[in-house]
Amino acid sequence: MKWALRCLAAVMPLLLVACVPMVRIKSDASLLRAQAARERTLAQADHWVLQGRLGVSDGKEGGSGSFSWTQDGTRYEFVLRAPITGKSFRLSGGPEGALLEGLGSSPLRGPDAEALMRKALGWEVPLGDLRAWVLGLRADSGPAELSFGADRLPSLLQQDGWVVDYREWDTGRQPPLPKKVYAGKSPYKVKLSIESWQFR
Repeated sequence: MKWALRCLAAVMPLLLVACVPMVRIKSDASLLRAQAARERTLAQADHWVLQGRLGVSDGKEGGSGSFSWTQDGTRYEFVLRAPITGKSFRLSGGPEGALLEGLGSSPLRGPDAEALMRKALGWEVPLGDLRAWVLGLRADSGPAELSFGADRLPSLLQQDGWVVDYREWDTGRQPPLPKKVYAGKSPYKVKLSIESWQFR
């Protein structure tokens, strides 16, 4: 009994923290100006490497693993290592099309990365928009609605039918960059946990 009480005492603060609602502030002119300044600063950031963990779900099945994403101007390379699910692959390409390797005996080619992911894995991942969202920016695919956190950084972004939830930011960088990005468009969910950023 004492052991159970000690466990409860240790866990209770964590439960209370988990139950605290996240503060979200509706966008106003001041917040949007600050966001526009972030976006101008990062607009030319198209040479970078990020590493972390990825999870994808369609509401019934999913996959997860470690990943690296290299962006070199209009060219990209996305490598997922998922030994548990057996779905390790390399996705690369640019304006001329996309190449998916590692899932079968021969590579798959297609006009764009999203179509290849959908065909080969059944994953609905908005890679074009995600390139902007992962930097904490609005994509150029259409109108976007933003809410902000108490830190005055984006907390929730709604765009192109997706809801992008920024759970954590690296405020040690200037400008700050996201560390945890959860994107959802029912029934699809994409979770990115970013462990490192490198700009080149």
